[in-house]
Amino acid sequence: MSSENLETTSPANAEPAKAATTQVRRRNKQTGVVTSARMKKTVAVDVDRSFSHPLYRRIVRRTSRFLAHDEKNEARVGDRVEIEETRPLSKRKRWRLKRIITRAVE
Repeated sequence: MSSENLETTSPANAEPAKAATTQVRRRNKQTGVVTSARMKKTVAVDVDRSFSHPLYRRIVRRTSRFLAHDEKNEARVGDRVEIEETRPLSKRKRWRLKRIITRAVE
């Protein structure tokens, strides 16, 4: 057998390997009001949502409480803030303070 008859697959002819794509995941954002700022670097944020009841067709309000990481301890009770989803930082803390939208009236 001669080497001329053998077909070899060179890297140039091979199918390109899947490129390592870094998929950018959009992080969820919520807007709420700070209800507690007593913890170190953590604030409790209440997020209100309204929806129509499926049977009674009335507007129902529900409140969810999230613990958010506040690195600089700059949020105070009553501030309207935007929080962003992040990796787990502690047992219940999975959100990070993105920005303070409005300050509470003192």
